Amino acid sequence: MRNHIDYAIYLNSSFLQFARMENGVPVILRTDTMKDSMPLFVAFNKRQDVLVGDTAYNPYKNDYTRALKAFDKGKSNVFNGFTKTLGTTHTYFSSNTDRSYTSEELLAECFKKIKSFVQDENIQSVVITIPDKFLTPQCQAVVKAGQLAGFKQIQLVQETIAATLAYPTIDGYYILFDFGKEEFKTSLCKVKESKVAILDNDGDGWLGGGNLDEAIVDQIIIPYLQKNYAIESILKDSTKKEILRNAIKPFAEEAKTQLSFKVRHNILSNIGDLPFEDDNGDEPEINVIIDQEKIYLIHKAIFQKAIDITVSLLNRNYVKKENIMSICLVGGDTFSPILRQMLKEQITKNVDTSVDPMTVVAKGAALFASTMTVSDEVKEETRDKTKLQLDLKYEATTVELDEMVNIKVLKEKTAGSYPEKIYVDVVRSDGGWSSGKKQISEKATIVEVVLNEGQSNSFEIKSYDEFGTKIECQPNSFTIIQSLLEGFRIFLPYHIGIAKYFESEKKELFQIIKGLEKNRQLPATGVINGFKTKFDLRPGVSSDLIRFPIYQGDYNAEGTNPLLNNHVCDILISGETLPALLPAGSDIDITIKVDTNQLMTFTAYIPYLNFTDELKIDIKQALPISKNDIEKLKSELVLFYSDNPAMGKERFRFLLGELIRIGKNEVGQDEVGQDGKIKVVEIVKNELIKWK
Repeated sequence: MRNHIDYAIYLNSSFLQFARMENGVPVILRTDTMKDSMPLFVAFNKRQDVLVGDTAYNPYKNDYTRALKAFDKGKSNVFNGFTKTLGTTHTYFSSNTDRSYTSEELLAECFKKIKSFVQDENIQSVVITIPDKFLTPQCQAVVKAGQLAGFKQIQLVQETIAATLAYPTIDGYYILFDFGKEEFKTSLCKVKESKVAILDNDGDGWLGGGNLDEAIVDQIIIPYLQKNYAIESILKDSTKKEILRNAIKPFAEEAKTQLSFKVRHNILSNIGDLPFEDDNGDEPEINVIIDQEKIYLIHKAIFQKAIDITVSLLNRNYVKKENIMSICLVGGDTFSPILRQMLKEQITKNVDTSVDPMTVVAKGAALFASTMTVSDEVKEETRDKTKLQLDLKYEATTVELDEMVNIKVLKEKTAGSYPEKIYVDVVRSDGGWSSGKKQISEKATIVEVVLNEGQSNSFEIKSYDEFGTKIECQPNSFTIIQSLLEGFRIFLPYHIGIAKYFESEKKELFQIIKGLEKNRQLPATGVINGFKTKFDLRPGVSSDLIRFPIYQGDYNAEGTNPLLNNHVCDILISGETLPALLPAGSDIDITIKVDTNQLMTFTAYIPYLNFTDELKIDIKQALPISKNDIEKLKSELVLFYSDNPAMGKERFRFLLGELIRIGKNEVGQDEVGQDGKIKVVEIVKNELIKWK
């Protein structure tokens, strides 16, 4: 039985990593194919077997090969990219099983698979990382996926916090620069007096390594094929072009990876890799050399977008570049020598390359997990009462070089009898320190343990009777992290607010709720005072209902159209539970509590009735983006541009064109894809908020 959670899953948009604490050190657990990470793919074959990870990725590649032969996408039974639709009602249909799956169900299959890699322990408690910018419905979806996978205790932690734990830090400002496969995130952190704070964060959910791959496809590989083969008819057909691009992306990804460590790379296909004929009946092959000079020309602009976002983050927080202690890198694409040089030239020379950016989040999450106590419910389920049961109390993290540990015997939790006199010897795992034998009882005994500086310290508890005979005890080990950082805090990534009507503006605008501002430490509490009822609420009448919408908005969302922010849930106030009539115009004070998993609870106090009520909430899973949604956003864009021409005609036309493009689909069709629509809508909303 573990006293602390110790296990962590790094939830990336394209893969999972699993880590746990072993002897005070975070260790990446290998997958069934002996890799450090498992691709986020789920497939259903004709026997209705569930394939997950690498076994699902192989039929995914085969689907592209088959599509290329006939230039027909067909219906796939392999699914990926479902982290982009978490918290929505979007589903994925499998013809082999004749049913649809939610994003949570597919993610749960991945959690089940990765949990199966541990054979020596039954895991019921886990820390799961989430992107810093996840909304409440997305957080709720991750928790649900974990529950479907059989986890009894789930603690979410933002990637920034996890990664910060794995990097060495002293007092000062730090930038966490996370350039992932499908998403870019950057955070500004400050360490002061052994405490770490996330001051602000930003990013682009549609900027990442995938853009680098596409640049190689579009600017190097396809031009090579155009020059050497007759493929114009393919390129003129949007469906065929997409199939071709998808089939050659693996070559681009391999080239990008190789050029992170080499001067040049030969992109070379084998016979049968591209199983189609060009307009002259020839089967194309790829044989093109790419070097650092070429890759710089096509990747510079993509990396520049990420750097510009980071510089903007510094500017709005009034932090000078010369005050940055270091840039901490996350993600495989940060191995790029081009990116590292650009960061050194434009932000600071202090780019930290001491930690593996591919495993830093998972290892940091495991360190975080080692500070989180296992819930009483899980402890009871995993307790082996045939062993002597102990209760341990101590600080899991400390800036001191010694720590007090309270140890006592739990008589009521131990089956059978045990010796009258019991002794323990607490031994540090490196063998450099031990407490010596100390007698313990049902009253707490204090053991002062000595810690190694700047690392995780693992201790073994050896228990004996008065004759020196060993007694099996549970728990029999614990870990204390000695760190410059004292405590690890989870923060609120968005403002939480309401849609309030402003008479001066003659319209509803987003207003932040005091106490629930962006970057508030969680758990947090906000209060809305003096909300007035517009009509009578009759006692016992559920149809007398007030709906109170709650939104999440980014750093500059205050005073914007609620349409541009994220509708999270509705607070429902009805007459059903009221003890008496509540007249129109009565005051209601609403309290909102947000826990460390960003899940919300609501209470209402009604002074007129001196009555407090736990309110029903309806967390909104985002519906598929409809034509009506797009038309509303188009109208908002046109109106906004007429009042704000500084946006620029070219940018306005581009955004309007994108909305028109994704709005062409007929009802029931989804050629653009739901994730493609989400991308465009997010880009337009963010642009309008930026120019407000």
